[in-house]
Amino acid sequence: MKLFVDASAIVAIIAGEEGADELALRLDRYGERLTSPVARWEAIVGLHRSHHYDWRYAEESVDALLHLQAVRMTAIGEREGQLALNAFGNYGKGKHPARLNMGDCFAYGCASAQNADLLFKGDDFSKTDLGTVNRA
Repeated sequence: MKLFVDASAIVAIIAGEEGADELALRLDRYGERLTSPVARWEAIVGLHRSHHYDWRYAEESVDALLHLQAVRMTAIGEREGQLALNAFGNYGKGKHPARLNMGDCFAYGCASAQNADLLFKGDDFSKTDLGTVNRA
């Protein structure tokens, strides 16, 4: 089974946010783990802005977690981009209670294109057709 790891889960695990232990356990249950350059960027910036990490330290922390957990970087191609755009049209901010932002839309697109479950923290994705499979 495949798992796409959203930036929200990466930040929660690294920063030790509420639910981090459960997210880490769920991450361990999957043989194939994926993320994207957009999720990596969003996690680094999130650690810098919300948790006051030096951005280089945030980058090192994210890359270390991805390496230790064998999370593979997946490319964002035309299909992922179209699915992200569709996610915005269906679930984007100002359009739907899920209020997906750009990073969320790309996580949605990548998970959908890869037929992968999505690991995330929060309520946004639970209001989409991806459901609550791996929410903390």
